[in-house]
Amino acid sequence: MPSDYCPSRHRTVRRLTRVVNVGAVAVGGNNPIRLQSMTTSDTEDVAATVAQAIRLAEAGCEIIRITAPNKAAAIALKDIHRQFRAAGFAQPLVADIHFLPVAAMEAVEHVEKVRVNPGNYADKKKFAVLEYTDKAYAEELERLHEAFTPLVLRAKALGRSLRIGTNHGSLSDRIMNRFGDSPNGMVESALEFIRIAESHGFKDMILSMKSSNPKVMVEAYRLAAARMTELGMDYPLHLGVTEAGEGEDARIKSAIGIGSLLADGLGDTIRVSLTEDPWHEIPVCREIVSRAEGFAALGAASAVTLPADPADPFSFARRETELIELSPKCLAGSGEVPRVIVRSVAGLADWQAAAKEILDAHAAQREVRAEGLLVRLDEPAHAAGLRSLRKALGQAVPALFVETSLSPADFPFDGSGSRLVVVKAFSAADSASLQAWGEAVAKHDAILAADLVGPTLAALAKELAAIPAGRLILTSSQPQEGLHATGTVRELVRCADIAQLEAPLWIRTTVANAVRLDPGFQSRLIEASIFAGGLLVDGYGDFLSCETPTSTAKSLTLAYDILQGARMRQTKTEYVACPSCGRTLFDIQSTTMKIKERTGHLKSVTIAVMGCIVNGPGEMADADFGYVGGAPGKINLYVGKTPVKFNIPQEEAVERLVDLIKEKGRWVEA
Repeated sequence: MPSDYCPSRHRTVRRLTRVVNVGAVAVGGNNPIRLQSMTTSDTEDVAATVAQAIRLAEAGCEIIRITAPNKAAAIALKDIHRQFRAAGFAQPLVADIHFLPVAAMEAVEHVEKVRVNPGNYADKKKFAVLEYTDKAYAEELERLHEAFTPLVLRAKALGRSLRIGTNHGSLSDRIMNRFGDSPNGMVESALEFIRIAESHGFKDMILSMKSSNPKVMVEAYRLAAARMTELGMDYPLHLGVTEAGEGEDARIKSAIGIGSLLADGLGDTIRVSLTEDPWHEIPVCREIVSRAEGFAALGAASAVTLPADPADPFSFARRETELIELSPKCLAGSGEVPRVIVRSVAGLADWQAAAKEILDAHAAQREVRAEGLLVRLDEPAHAAGLRSLRKALGQAVPALFVETSLSPADFPFDGSGSRLVVVKAFSAADSASLQAWGEAVAKHDAILAADLVGPTLAALAKELAAIPAGRLILTSSQPQEGLHATGTVRELVRCADIAQLEAPLWIRTTVANAVRLDPGFQSRLIEASIFAGGLLVDGYGDFLSCETPTSTAKSLTLAYDILQGARMRQTKTEYVACPSCGRTLFDIQSTTMKIKERTGHLKSVTIAVMGCIVNGPGEMADADFGYVGGAPGKINLYVGKTPVKFNIPQEEAVERLVDLIKEKGRWVEA
């Protein structure tokens, strides 16, 4: 297993790739991160597709993809390209190809790039379980060589580029049986095609490793970068979380997957796949890329080099920690779901407002609850307010996190109600203070959340180790000098690992930890998702607080939504919904909304909504149920990746999906 996938896990140093020209747009090298999207119209409707391409170009899309599901659609690309250029637009067009080499051979004549999916370009999936001997596997590769070579040679002759676009949902039977439905299988699938292209001296390729699961997607891209380094390859990467869905949840998933990779220096072009009109994707792309630019500026200004932290970047595992008891029914640490903390907007000067704030936020939600409330105490005069708030919250909030500058002697440990967690910042010179706080929390049955960076932890390792088990939480509310926020926490974990500290970790998305915090909730959502999500997919994080939103209710829901997006905690229905394209066999936007209206209360169920079968069965391996376009106006329903109901009229299909969920015992009334 390769070990190095990026130059640094602590600051952003961009992975240097070869430059691939997509028409007049250069991708990779030191070029800007390029923004992409895809038309959703029927490709054979030339006027509609040109109109969408123009609207995307005007929105700032730099590379525009158009599906070519058959030869007729590929032929239509000629007129689309001609009319688009005649309208005065220079953005390159990309043909999206699945299943049909004949469509690819037509499309390459008309557009600047062709995307092929190696899982189904020359393979018909049968989901067959076969044992491939080395000879049989070699014969399959020879067949693949014969099928792909004509496109490579024609692209080379015409000066076109190719994207080898692997999808977790559509790996070939050959790959599935030898490498499994895994990031490793995704990478090997792409390498098969790359080797064929390289055998003809063709290197104008871009790679992608997409999945609807951000954890799988991140692991696959990391592994692809590492394998390319081993093999002496330097192809650019196109980043995306496929079938992300719509609304805030889709933006969170995309920011987790794309943003965390950009922070590691991976990625040369991106697409955010929303089940919305495609021009809505571009502002989200810009938001994510603006953070990458901030990461890169910080990395360029720093020369810090540190050893890697202990996480395996290619295989998810939660960091092992000891347990913390917030209440008899609420534990935190490995083996438990990450716990959510919210910061009070009201202060202790008005403790009644603080209590009302959190209780109102609870009342407004169906399933989510804060497991800790964070307040600030610097004035001894507010001690009475702390006691009253602690008592008022009682069992409604298991723990009261109190950030303070007071000494242990002045801190009001007395009182009853929510468990006290003292949040205290330490420097390397605070040995005596840390020792005093450790003794105080042990004496008063409280917990200490030590706010510090890696070098400080290393300097205070002896004092931290002396704090009894179950009394210590580690956190960093500000980045370490020369590191970005994600790298700061990774270095904190590394130092904790060396010191053999197994204290749980609290991820705090604070203003100080932000790369760029613009006005508006979307900016805060993306900022928090990149930072927190990037750590969660590494297996780090036992507590999470989103402290930049402007209200307690927003902080609460955002934290839970990030945990769900990172596949760490499910508190509502999970939807895997494709963004639509010319292959889509029904109005996916309105249908997705109808399905959400009927099923949005099923918190433990995952539903896939797929416009066609291209990625359906594979991506639905993550789903409990699937709603898939089978033919115009006809829907097939799936349980997992197995089709069970066929050719249902679209107008009946949502209710038939509900009936199927009931039949399988997964339905509860709203």
